[in-house]
Amino acid sequence: MSDVIRLLPDSVANQIAAGEVIQRPASVIKELVENAVDAGATDIRIVVRDAGKTMIQVIDNGCGMSETDARMAFERHATSKIRSADDLFALTTMGFRGEALPSICAISEVEIRTRTADASMGTKLLIEGSKVISQEPVMSEKGTVFTVKRLFFNVPARRKFLKSDSVELSNIMREFERLALINNKIRLHIDTGNREIDLRAGTLKQRIADIWKNSINMQLLPVNVDTSLVKIEGFISRPEFARRRNPLQFFFVNGRHMRHPYFHKGVMSCFENLIAADTQPCYFIKFTVDPQTIDVNIHPTKNEIKFEYEQQIWPILTATIKAALGKFSAVPSIDFETDALPVQPLKDGEAPEAPVLEVRGDYNPFVTDSYRPERVDRNWESLYDSFKNSTHKENSGFFGGRPGTEFPKTKTLADSFAEGVRGKAPEWDESDQKLMDSQDRFELEEAEDLKNGMTPICMQYADKYIISPSENGLLIIDQHRAHVRVLYEEYIRKVENMNVVSQGIMFPETILLDESQRAALSEVEDELRKMGFALEYESGNSWNIAAVPSMLKNISPADIIHRILDSVTEESANYGKEKVTENSIVERIALVMARSSAIRRGQHLSTIEMEHLLSSLFALPDPGLTPEGNPVFCILDEKKIDKMFGI
Repeated sequence: MSDVIRLLPDSVANQIAAGEVIQRPASVIKELVENAVDAGATDIRIVVRDAGKTMIQVIDNGCGMSETDARMAFERHATSKIRSADDLFALTTMGFRGEALPSICAISEVEIRTRTADASMGTKLLIEGSKVISQEPVMSEKGTVFTVKRLFFNVPARRKFLKSDSVELSNIMREFERLALINNKIRLHIDTGNREIDLRAGTLKQRIADIWKNSINMQLLPVNVDTSLVKIEGFISRPEFARRRNPLQFFFVNGRHMRHPYFHKGVMSCFENLIAADTQPCYFIKFTVDPQTIDVNIHPTKNEIKFEYEQQIWPILTATIKAALGKFSAVPSIDFETDALPVQPLKDGEAPEAPVLEVRGDYNPFVTDSYRPERVDRNWESLYDSFKNSTHKENSGFFGGRPGTEFPKTKTLADSFAEGVRGKAPEWDESDQKLMDSQDRFELEEAEDLKNGMTPICMQYADKYIISPSENGLLIIDQHRAHVRVLYEEYIRKVENMNVVSQGIMFPETILLDESQRAALSEVEDELRKMGFALEYESGNSWNIAAVPSMLKNISPADIIHRILDSVTEESANYGKEKVTENSIVERIALVMARSSAIRRGQHLSTIEMEHLLSSLFALPDPGLTPEGNPVFCILDEKKIDKMFGI
């Protein structure tokens, strides 16, 4: 048998490496800007065309490269950052592997112009798909001009993975924000073709204010501590400015952006009992540690970093944040600089009138309108009589249905509910949503049923699950997922039938969008209009929400718009698909609307509500899974129950 193992050519090896290092145009910008930072640049300009698919250009005023270095920089594992393996544990530069430039030139057309300060002429190098086309002397400014064209031109499968221009541009802007925050002492400029952003060199707080431009600097509290183990500096937001959607959360270590769930949990623990459960604070925190105590060589993107002393850093981080919250009184306080409220003075001889409170005769201060006792007193004698007098013992009892109700063995699971205790359920519509909001009538009907000796077919457990019998076993249904499935199908059906009704808002709500969200908005603007939303541009980063779909009830319009934009820019949402089509965007918006409108886990439901929800669910063609593929219910059959009891 002949030898079959061969050494791969460098061009093939570079394409393999590019699959990990260069995932999208934003990855190219990250690698090139980090190289410019390592070169000592104080001014970096980025030019992007067609969201990076046509051209990406990075211009810096760094040290530049000689003719030999410019050629060697594109060789695999060629780097000026390290000399030995020991240098991996004392890194002070962004790059060190020597994989970025070879990976970029393996999947694109690259042109580089560079000159060092002591050279009279620069050099120009052209590379296409890892093949050097030409290299010649050229007049150029000190520094480097790196131009990447036709990204993924020789890897058509990877090019198909790219999303639309607006989504890719949104990813570029998010990467630009991270680079701008960590390199706040460097002037950065980006030109996307439709918009230019010029950020001055300054402090971290100035950089934050320049990027978001919505008075966020007035919401921030400084964090600063310096110990022998770690130096922590940056800013956290005041508790009253915690966000439900799109919180600005950034960790940096030794000049490098990182994701660290452990430290994130530490920050969140400091805000317990200070913010609502469904909100998160903003934070911009920089760590400075000994390079020998961290390992950045974990992932090709270098965003995952291991700390040797992370358990020791945790209490330092939490104590610093708690001290900042206490030191700057991050609680509501009296503002003595605010003008006093106008008070009408009393005339001579007049006395102030005491307020008159109207109190109902049956008023009880310990019982509110939303109060609901956890335990309901039931007429157990009536229930027992109905159990004894039931004509069908197998379907009687607390779970068994009303007296005389029978479910033939030939019925399917859906038929059992569609033709169940209250007759076949109609299709879900907006009137049913109102029905879900009316509790008093449900309780009256439920009490009347119990009075007449009728037993419910459903019961609720832990205010999260609905339990009901079926011929296949005991059904356990997730009430939130069930309602999401029902609402999702209803929204899609209304869009297909062009039956979406838009409802204007008397006082339009204003939302603030950053650059990445603005790019995402242009992607879904037409689909939002089809779903019943109307957004009007005001000025700067502000938009007004003028109308929302009438089928949305008791939901913040700004919150749902942020949810939709986040779902569009989610990196993994469309990985492996051809393109983000119009239909997929509508489906994504419908799913966000369904999640926002659906009943929550922990919400009490009456018997009629549960029966109606299940009837609507099992009338669907595929009730078993949510739109994203999560199970809606599970079945506990007789064998499993017997096994639990050891029968």
